[in-house]
Amino acid sequence: MATQDITAEQFNDIINDNEIVLVDFWASWCGPCRAFAPTYKKSSENHPDVVFAKVDTEAEQQLAAAADIRSIPTLMAFKKGKLVFNQAGALPPAALEDLVAKIKEFDIDAAIAAQGEPEQA
Repeated sequence: MATQDITAEQFNDIINDNEIVLVDFWASWCGPCRAFAPTYKKSSENHPDVVFAKVDTEAEQQLAAAADIRSIPTLMAFKKGKLVFNQAGALPPAALEDLVAKIKEFDIDAAIAAQGEPEQA
């Protein structure tokens, strides 16, 4: 699957309606963002089961502010609607592939259960 540009209106639905979603916050004037784009696109082609979304921080300033984006590129990853990764800076291809593999392996249900209800005394 290719990358897809998303807007603030689409953001929550995309995050909540898909198992795994990576979101690249970027801007056209950002050199590191432009350098990371081919790596991100290639990874999206390697993982058709993962949604690779892109948010243009210039066009979606309110979304970028709500996501607390302080520098770009910033990559966020969500699994079952939960944020599991958030890091500024462009990742090299091998690191991005490793990240996707780790997110696929991560047991989000166990993590949610571990943070769940406190046991009754």
